[in-house]
Amino acid sequence: MATLTEATATRRSAHRVRRRRVKAAPYLFVAPFVLVFAAFSAYPIFFALQLSFTDWHGAGALKITGLANYRYLLTSPDFWQSMATSGALWLLVVPAQVLLALTIAVALRKARFRGVFSAALIAPFVTPLVAMAQVWIILFDQDFGAVNHGLSSIGLPTIGWLTTSAWAKVTVALLVLWRTTGYAVILLMAGLSTIPQDVYEAARIDGANAWQQFWSITVPLVTRTLSFVVVIGTLTVFQLFAEPYVVTGGGPFNATRTAGLYLYKHITNSDLGLGAANSMLLVVMVLALSLASIRLLRSREDS
Repeated sequence: MATLTEATATRRSAHRVRRRRVKAAPYLFVAPFVLVFAAFSAYPIFFALQLSFTDWHGAGALKITGLANYRYLLTSPDFWQSMATSGALWLLVVPAQVLLALTIAVALRKARFRGVFSAALIAPFVTPLVAMAQVWIILFDQDFGAVNHGLSSIGLPTIGWLTTSAWAKVTVALLVLWRTTGYAVILLMAGLSTIPQDVYEAARIDGANAWQQFWSITVPLVTRTLSFVVVIGTLTVFQLFAEPYVVTGGGPFNATRTAGLYLYKHITNSDLGLGAANSMLLVVMVLALSLASIRLLRSREDS
């Protein structure tokens, strides 16, 4: 009898050990990701937040200054000018990108050789940015650029694409559109592939034309993908650095000094506390703009 009781207790103990191992297995699988995320994402974010309340230049002890960095930035004309520049580029890039990407994605939905077109569209996105920017400088040069040569050949006046404030923004926006629209097309093509064909067939039977099908079926059913494209576009525009840095250097007269370039100024001056505060404000503003854009698109989906 005692032997039977001991055997039962042993089996129960082994069962409990196996249950503990099974419960621990998921945590062991996700542990590498959690550790990497904590080391390279979570810790830098919290350190930057702490740094934003200090006056620190990369060496020595952190000098706590409270909200001084935020007060300085929120009252700085240069900060608001950089945000206005990024906002203007957002208006030039994101709406045009959404319309272009959706139009191209719908056109390619049933096209032959979609793989070839997809590869051609994604090529600018994977091309080295500095090389593309140098090509852009050559194309839009006021005196020797191919664009102005084309304008003059048809009797139109040449434009100072890189030397006038308004056109410099347009030039940078065109580069961003050229580089990123293909990626947005690929995302929207993936979203369109999830729409059942039965829905379109039923609409055709009911007498809906192509425009009615697009506006009443395609747009509502691809709204979530559009929201993602808008968020990615917003992040891209407000993080712009290489494009204006290489093409215009932030000029002329700081007309293309984006929020990313203004943040870079603090880094080069080793004013890391102010730079961290700048990055925190940028995160909040980009988040607010992204949420507002998503809300606007979701209202269309709900209606």
